[in-house]
Amino acid sequence: MISAWLVHLYTASGAVLAFLALIRVPDDGYREAFFWLTCALVVDATDGVLARRYAVARRLPWFDGRKLDDIVDYLTYVFVPAFLVWHAALVPDTLSVWVVAAMLLSSAYGFSRADAKTTDHLFTGFPSYWNVVVFYLYVARWTPVTNAVILLVLAVMVFVPLRYVYPSRTPTWRITTLGLGVVWAVLMCVLLWQVPNVSRSLFWVSMAFPVYYLLLSLRLSMERRSIATVGR
Repeated sequence: MISAWLVHLYTASGAVLAFLALIRVPDDGYREAFFWLTCALVVDATDGVLARRYAVARRLPWFDGRKLDDIVDYLTYVFVPAFLVWHAALVPDTLSVWVVAAMLLSSAYGFSRADAKTTDHLFTGFPSYWNVVVFYLYVARWTPVTNAVILLVLAVMVFVPLRYVYPSRTPTWRITTLGLGVVWAVLMCVLLWQVPNVSRSLFWVSMAFPVYYLLLSLRLSMERRSIATVGR
C-alpha cells in the first residue's frame, strides 16, 4: 500500500512541476518553463509503468489514479502551454484569446470523452500534446499567423475521431516507437539546451518522430475503420 501511495504521489508531482513552469512564464523564463514541462512529461511517461508494476488499482481500489492523471495532464499538457502561447505572443494579439480558448475548451472535451483512451490502447482525437506543439512553435520562430493556424487546426482535430498511438502501450510497433521516442527525447533535450539559438538542422531531424507518429496513427486508424466496416 505504501508503494501504491508513492506512485500516486509521483503522478501528483506533475502538478507541482506545472506550477514551477507557470511561474517562470511571466518573467519570460520560457526555457525554464519548458524544462519543467519536460520533467512533467517524463513523470507522465513513467507513472503508468509504475502503477502497473505495483498493482496500484488493486491495492487502492477506492482511489482513482486515472482521474488524478487526467487532472495533472490537463495542467501540464494544456493549461500551462496555453498560457505560454498567450504570454510569449506566439499568435497575433487579436487572435490570442480565441486560440487559447480553442486549446483549453477542445482539450476539456477530449479529456472528458469516455473513449478518450480505447481498449486497444489508442487515443481518440488529437491527444492534446500542446506542450510539444508549443515548444516546436517557440523554437521554429514561424509567423504568429502560421502558429495560430496550426493551433486552431489541431484544436479541431481533437473532435475528429481519428485514433492516435499511445506510445507506451499501443502494441503495434511498440518497440520501434519506444526506441525512436527515446532518440527523439534526447534530441528535444538538446534543442531545449540550445534555446534560444537552436540548430535548424537538428530541429528538422527531430521532426522525424512526430511524422512517424502521425503516419503510424493514420495507418492504425484506417485499419481499425476497415475492420469495423467488415464487421458490419
